Amino acid sequence: MIGRLLNRLLRKPQAVRRYEGAAGGRRFAGLFAFGNPVAATAAASPILRGRQRTMVANNPWTANAVESLKSAMVGTGIKPQSLHADPGIKVKQQTLWNAWGDRADIEGLCDIYGFTARAVGAMVTDGETFVRLETVGRDLRLRHIPAEQVDANYSADVGTGRIVAGVEFDASGTRVAYHIFRDPPGAPFPLSGASDRIRVPASDIVHLFNPTWPGQVRGVSSLATILLRLHELDQLEDAQLVRVKLGAMLAGFIKDPEGSNAGLDGTAKNGILESGLEPGTLKVLPPGADIAFSEPVEVGDITGWLKLQLRGIAAGIGIPYEQLTGDLSDVNYSSIRAGLVEFRRRIEALQHNVIVFQFCRPVWRQLMLLAMLRGDLPNAETLDAYCTVNWIPPGWDWVDPEKDAIADALAIAAGLKSRREVVAARGYDIEQLDADIAADKAREKKLGLNFTTPTQSSPQRLQENANAA
Repeated sequence: MIGRLLNRLLRKPQAVRRYEGAAGGRRFAGLFAFGNPVAATAAASPILRGRQRTMVANNPWTANAVESLKSAMVGTGIKPQSLHADPGIKVKQQTLWNAWGDRADIEGLCDIYGFTARAVGAMVTDGETFVRLETVGRDLRLRHIPAEQVDANYSADVGTGRIVAGVEFDASGTRVAYHIFRDPPGAPFPLSGASDRIRVPASDIVHLFNPTWPGQVRGVSSLATILLRLHELDQLEDAQLVRVKLGAMLAGFIKDPEGSNAGLDGTAKNGILESGLEPGTLKVLPPGADIAFSEPVEVGDITGWLKLQLRGIAAGIGIPYEQLTGDLSDVNYSSIRAGLVEFRRRIEALQHNVIVFQFCRPVWRQLMLLAMLRGDLPNAETLDAYCTVNWIPPGWDWVDPEKDAIADALAIAAGLKSRREVVAARGYDIEQLDADIAADKAREKKLGLNFTTPTQSSPQRLQENANAA
């Protein structure tokens, strides 16, 4: 015994993992380590996509979350403002965009902003969406391609590069093409040879997804993190509903040794008396007869537990709990504003880093290229000269717009913000706004009208009025 203890003390210490997260033991039983994300995504995407679409179609929390994200990211549209130095060309570009927007969708279901919202909604649900830029005649059209139409199971070595999950890369790792089925798998009326793949150059495809790791090829929805929780919450709500229904049921059981219906009126069917007691009824039962009533199941209060689960779901999707559920019972002005500030910062990052970069800019560039080829824009300049654009997402509505208007006016007066920045944050084009204001003032002068607006008062006066209120 003493010898073994001495050997243990003198033995060289074994190597141990200093990070608890890399340790073994029963506490990590069942938690697997994630492997290569590209392979994992390709294998899991068909199952994830099907389950996510099922949740969006059948679960109200998921449907509301997707609509909230789509509305926040796109709203009424992320609109371009040309920054070309020539005012005449700038006006021509805006006119071309506005006229084309109504015919952008090759299916004719919506304009360019509705198409953008549909593409972003598919990205939220499926994790990615594809748009094909097609030239019809000498005009641009957009075709929405479902994610499953780009074959995630197709990977191959093509000599000069490789194909991974339906996306072809050259030797340097640049995307050069997409391999797309002629028709979506499972289409009710497939085209002839629908299962055949066609190779489409990457310049004609917009792949809209949020890349989260190096070398990511296909997109993954944030819904993947909460699918199991959503499914089990659905089951819990169904079970709780059944429990409430059972608790609302009241039944009486007559103990009738004589078989004489215990003196109660009613019709016996299959040996069971179908009868009832009216409120306030007194019945005298014969000797030996008795009535036993069922005890309703007590339904506990699980509201707090449900809120906890829904908060986890909201965090996984990336929206505030109040926006997911519409429950504003526990918020005040400061708390709801603090939550919205962080949410809107995240949305703005997705708008500019993903939607504008991956979708809006390529569409604008292709439209300007075709306009140059048609002669609608001068060919003397390079294409890049026509692609300097400021993209303006829809503005945010705050809980107290008066306070924000005062803060913006004070910031402009102090030189901390420009009018252009403030106007863009509200989702407007400053040049269009100034033109509208000038036209309003000219019309007022012509008609002899005189309106006093907050912009005609000093920021100090605005602050005084706010303090007085």
